[in-house]
This record gives sequence, C-alpha cells and structure tokens, in this order.
Amino acid sequence: MLVDGKWEGDWQQRSRTDQTGRFIRETSTFRHWITSDGSAGPSGDAGFKAEPGRYHLYVALNCPWACRALIYRKLKKLDPVISLSITAPEFTDQGYGFREFEGSITDPIHNVRYVHELYAHADPKFTGRPTVPVLWDKQNDTIVNNESGDIIRMFNFAFDAFGDAEIDYYPAELRSEIDALNDRVYEGLNNGVYRAGLASSQASHEQAVREVFECLDELEERLEGQSYLLGERITETDWRVFVTLIRFDIAYHGLFKCNVKHLLDYPNLSRYLKRLYDVPGVAETVDFDHIKRTYYSIRKLNPDGIMPLGPLKIFPDAD
Repeated sequence: MLVDGKWEGDWQQRSRTDQTGRFIRETSTFRHWITSDGSAGPSGDAGFKAEPGRYHLYVALNCPWACRALIYRKLKKLDPVISLSITAPEFTDQGYGFREFEGSITDPIHNVRYVHELYAHADPKFTGRPTVPVLWDKQNDTIVNNESGDIIRMFNFAFDAFGDAEIDYYPAELRSEIDALNDRVYEGLNNGVYRAGLASSQASHEQAVREVFECLDELEERLEGQSYLLGERITETDWRVFVTLIRFDIAYHGLFKCNVKHLLDYPNLSRYLKRLYDVPGVAETVDFDHIKRTYYSIRKLNPDGIMPLGPLKIFPDAD
C-alpha cells in the first residue's frame, strides 16, 4: 500500500480483515464530482466541468466496480469524450499495473507503470490501497473520483451534452427503489463474493457464502415473469448486478469458493445475464481472458498460479 505517498510492502498481502476474519473493503477517498456546469456535486469541490477530452478513465477488466464505469462510458456513447486506459491482466506485488498486453491500454498521460503512481501524483501524502476505477482530470492533473458508484452517476447525467441524453439508468420515479435494491445487492452479492473469497476464517467465509446465495435466490425469484430487476426497463441496479454475475462462474464459484451452485443453476438469472450481455456494446466491455488471468494471479488464493480450463459454458442454451 501507499504510506505518505511511498509504496510499502506487497499489495497481494494487504487485504484487510477484522478480528473475526471478515473481509473489510477499503473506503474510496477521492470524491469530487463532474457536473455539467462545474458546480459542486454531492461531495468534494467544484471546478470539474463536463468537457470532451478533459477526462481519462483507468480500469481493470477483471474488476466489476471498474467495469460498471466502462459499461456506462460505452452505452452513454462517451468513448470519444472520455479517453481510456486498461491495466494488464495481473495482480503484481505493487497492485494493478500497465504493460503491453492484448486488450490492455497503457497510460498516455504520465506513462506510469503502476496505478499507485497515479494516487501519489494526485496526493504526494496519500496513504491507502490504490484501487480502480480512477477518473482523472487532465486539466487539473489530479484524480476526480475513485468511487464507481459516483462515476456511473456522473456518466449518466453530466455529459449529456456530448453523449446519449436519451439513456437514463437512474430515472427520478425509480430512484428510491433503485437505491434500496442497490443496498441489498451490494451487501449480499457485489461485496458478498469478496467477503466470501477473502475471508480469513471458516465462520466468516461460510456466513458470506450463505448470504451470497440468499441474495441470488431473491433475485431469481424477483425475475420471475419480468425481464429486469425493476420491471421491463434497465436501470442502474441491473448493471451493478450484471458485473458480478458475468464473473460468477468464471471466478467467484471456483477461486472464491462460492460453489453451492453455479449461476447456470438459476434459469431466470442466467437468461437475464445473457439479455444484458446482448445489449449492443456491453460484450465489448467483457474480456473473459482478462477476468480469469487477473483473479487467478491472486497468490493468496492461487499460490501456484494454475489457470483453470473452465468454465466451458457461461450462458444457457438458447430457448
């Protein structure tokens, strides 16, 4: 991790757990908002106006949190507006890094080798665990935000003058329902798989796994007779769930030991996953090779670095 802007130790050994062995997720630290006129958002300072070419997004294709932002960039037609870098598919001893690899894009701004260098550049005294996504402001030469939930809200609204203003995944009339369901799927599924896979005690692992499958059972039931989680309209919650589901059988079932069932054992969820994957542009944000390579490079969970051959099937057979 970074301590006062200096790299210390091995990133792979830094997952935090509490005294019971329960995984503790790092808190995002950069929380400025891009707005259409540059005024202050819900947190942080003003001065980040939505402008084409000003901002750059750093992601890793294994990371579900980062790929939320990538999906929004694609579907809101912001590719020409917000430039992009993609890390190499590996966890190094210094965390996410950049190098030439198929499907990766190195850093064109500072030509850094590791993501943690971006954090130190933005804040020379930064202490913490560098994560992705990172939304960078080229004009002010700093990080705007590293919280995926904030970034997708910005992409949903702030750049409507330059992207597709017709798409709105957080409509006013559904916001209370979206927020409530977001909270449920975050704890039970999005972060639940990490609480299962990175737990350091049997009891914490088992509790997390049970909660993951309780959440999946609820979502399976909710999808009975409807296309998406809140009816026939895709909302923000669907994309929050999608990024975890698309990684479930390829990484969380095996590596994270969430193996009570395969996702394919859930017919409604499996069809729902394929339905979202088939939205034009979404498949371009999913790289199964990057996902597998990066997750299975976690030495704590896979010390010999052996890559599984499967799964051989992600989606259900066509009806």
